[in-house]
Amino acid sequence: MNKLRYTGTKLGLLLGAMIVSGAVLLGVMTTATAAPVTPEIPITSSTIVKKNNLPGGFVYLDEVIPSAQYEIRYYSENNFTGTRVDGYKAPLAIFSKTAAAALKKVSEDLEQKGYILRIYDAYRPQQAVNHFVRWSQDAGDLKMKPQYYPKLDKRNLFKLGFIAKKSGHSRGSTIDLTLACKSTGKLVDMGSPYDFFGEISYYNTTLISSTQHESRKILKDAMTKQGFKPYTKEWWHFTLIKEPYPKQYFNFKVE
Repeated sequence: MNKLRYTGTKLGLLLGAMIVSGAVLLGVMTTATAAPVTPEIPITSSTIVKKNNLPGGFVYLDEVIPSAQYEIRYYSENNFTGTRVDGYKAPLAIFSKTAAAALKKVSEDLEQKGYILRIYDAYRPQQAVNHFVRWSQDAGDLKMKPQYYPKLDKRNLFKLGFIAKKSGHSRGSTIDLTLACKSTGKLVDMGSPYDFFGEISYYNTTLISSTQHESRKILKDAMTKQGFKPYTKEWWHFTLIKEPYPKQYFNFKVE
């Protein structure tokens, strides 16, 4: 079985696990629009053992693209729900083999330009989506509102198209990702943080600078070149157009 080293946090609000060139590290993320949160002291590292029991047609992305950074937000508490999401038993990215092969080409193209990928989420179990639905119905749970949806009513996030009761992620060929500098590992400024719900996260928003928009375009162009379709309301979200399971929603755990 493959083993990875993971360093966790109790809350993980501004701390995320990153697999950089095959090793999992603890990184501190900074976002211009996020509410200030004091990160907690990391707890003891633990060993992650991959179950290696994926359905046929799926792979662990870090085995296909070891140069990428992996910060699986829904395994941590640094996400819009404020808790680890159902179905995420390990900070791993799982993807269909078809989509992984296309994404590897994206990574290779971008590395020639001085970038690497940082992946936030790939395959997402249906049980995780169901968790989002339950969270949206709890009007009293607003602890992550300042960081992720300060101007929106959480009950409207489905209607506004930021989350869905049936997610393309559960079909195994949709991914959330961004760019990092190959030489430093630092995130490229995209104008808004990952999973920030608001107009500033729309691809064509007028609320960001020309430099930030150009960075979004670099990512979008690299993804569309290899057959991925962008989502206009989330600059980080892409789906393989010729996905192998267009009508099948999976529910196996990320482990």
